[in-house]
Amino acid sequence: MIVITGIRTGISQGAEAATEKAIAELGVKQNCVKNSYIIKASVDARRRTNISMVYSVGLELTCNEEDAVKAANKPTVTLRSSLQTPLKLGTQKLNSRPVIVGFGPAGMFAGLLLAQNGYQPIILERGSDVDARVKAVEGFWNAAKLDTSTNVQFGEGGAGTFSDGKLTTRINDSHCDYVLRQFVRFGAPHEILYKAKPHVGTDLLRGIVKAIRQEIISLGGDIRFCSKLDNFNISEGRLRSIASGDETLRAQVLVLAVGHSARDTFELLLKKQLAMAVKPFSVGVRIEHLQSDIDQGLFGEFAGHPALGKGEYQLSHRRGDRAVYTFCMCPGGTVVPSASEQNSVVVNGMSEYARDQVNANSALVVSVDSRDFGENPLDAINFQRKLEHAAFVAGGSNYKAPAQTVGDFLKGRTGLNLGKVHPSYSIGTKAANMLDLFPQQITDMMRLGLLVFDSKIKGFAAHDAVLTGVETRTSSPVRILRNEHGESISAEGLYPCGEGAGYAGGIMSAAVDGLRIAESIMQKYAPLG
Repeated sequence: MIVITGIRTGISQGAEAATEKAIAELGVKQNCVKNSYIIKASVDARRRTNISMVYSVGLELTCNEEDAVKAANKPTVTLRSSLQTPLKLGTQKLNSRPVIVGFGPAGMFAGLLLAQNGYQPIILERGSDVDARVKAVEGFWNAAKLDTSTNVQFGEGGAGTFSDGKLTTRINDSHCDYVLRQFVRFGAPHEILYKAKPHVGTDLLRGIVKAIRQEIISLGGDIRFCSKLDNFNISEGRLRSIASGDETLRAQVLVLAVGHSARDTFELLLKKQLAMAVKPFSVGVRIEHLQSDIDQGLFGEFAGHPALGKGEYQLSHRRGDRAVYTFCMCPGGTVVPSASEQNSVVVNGMSEYARDQVNANSALVVSVDSRDFGENPLDAINFQRKLEHAAFVAGGSNYKAPAQTVGDFLKGRTGLNLGKVHPSYSIGTKAANMLDLFPQQITDMMRLGLLVFDSKIKGFAAHDAVLTGVETRTSSPVRILRNEHGESISAEGLYPCGEGAGYAGGIMSAAVDGLRIAESIMQKYAPLG
């Protein structure tokens, strides 16, 4: 396939016009084109008076494609091969089925690839299946009844199940294509294969993760919900067995895809003296605006044009060695209660595929590191816990969230003087002052960020925009150290994986890390049977 990049059209012209321009750019006749594809489509809104679409187009020709690329002689025209080098499987025999802890994106895709290649994994997930999980989560959102085992953080699909379902990533890895195609295979819309910022929404994700589970089971895998890793045994430098509830399983391979909120598992790993380290993460709040105001700020007079969709942003600013930025922006979404421990308040953002709610929200967060909490992994976890408990108290100790309008925050006063933006956090909010919740170095950066971002998107620091706290689960506070083959440096057979282990930051990168770990296992061990 020939790929032509940088094809630019007006926002009303569409993919057909992009394909015609690509054929002209290549310099071949229309009857030489056998097939055409939109590989990537994005919006260029840097000039609000002249917004355009930018495409990458794939062409298959009836004539010699290599000759056509040479004749074009342009940097925008390249030849892409679809051939992939098959993975060479290992020969070492497994004495037991591989065990995966966690059924979020990392554990799910590690399990899927292992199952597809005959390894029949056993997957332990402390939370419930997605249907029971939705009921438990809605019970918390509607009646403040928290289930500490099944919630927004724990259960089938991981924390990403209750999110916008973004499939964007900064990593450049061929595994991304596999992940996207599997998502489409299991129910995601085909457009995620070419959109620059693909998403599937929480509503579609729930069906997709269930379909992946059914595929793994059909291939001989075993998925055990409400099953937590309680212990494991290491002898002579390698894994021997694991314990879950009343059951002890012989285990030669254990994938630790536990997610960023499995604090009791982190404590178990420290007790077992696995090598771990603190890592930087970020804390802050959720900021809400009207989606229509974000659209106007990004697109100007073109706001609402069907080709543009809902406006999205990603903003950042650095002062010295500390950063403030927006994260996990949810167009047309809601701020959701996301606690996993009693007496704590945690917020996150979520959108359905349609992104049709009135508010837009994103995390507004500030980077923190060992300067803020110390060098011990437990210190980092306790830093999160302290903020979450302070938010619980500030919200009235009934899982309401502390909230403040941007105008009041910038003036340093407690206040929730609502204007056109109303908080979407379902349990309810209570007027608070974020200056009382966070250390000064964090609130100073939040203030700076609001002012800088307002210069990029007019109205970002509007006086009636709403801040809701606290956002603390942006990424794992710890890293479980591993070698170049993905194994723990402390014990053979342990494979730290995904976001909780400190090697990913979102659905896509976590899924890719799960695939890499599965491939590492497959290159070492032969399939079962």
